[in-house]
Amino acid sequence: MRGVSKRPWSLVAAALVVALEGLIALGLGVYVGVETVSGTPANLTAALAEAAFGLLIGAGLLWVAWGGLLAAERWGRAPAVLAQIFLIPISVTLFDSGRPELGIPLLVVALIGLVGLLAPPTTRALYGDES
Repeated sequence: MRGVSKRPWSLVAAALVVALEGLIALGLGVYVGVETVSGTPANLTAALAEAAFGLLIGAGLLWVAWGGLLAAERWGRAPAVLAQIFLIPISVTLFDSGRPELGIPLLVVALIGLVGLLAPPTTRALYGDES
């Protein structure tokens, strides 16, 4: 574990963004699972797969946030950056679909996450003199 006691604000902010995204994905997975069990979905297999995907993505993002970024482990940055990159086209799609109230905040959060993850203090905290 590198620099745990000296985590820069950019790394902490990025970890919080990724954790928030993980909690939302986890919550959506639970919601879809409960709706699937309590209702009659049109396609049971798809609904169960969607619930499982939300749970796995949520748990994975929480692991990246706490076990990777907050612990200042290098490996945490790559999946966190990838998640932010995936969220950008999703936010644009939401905006284009007439849901700017969802797309704009998602885009802002993804950009805040990217800025935090790619900021020079984060790079120094994760890579030290090797960067």
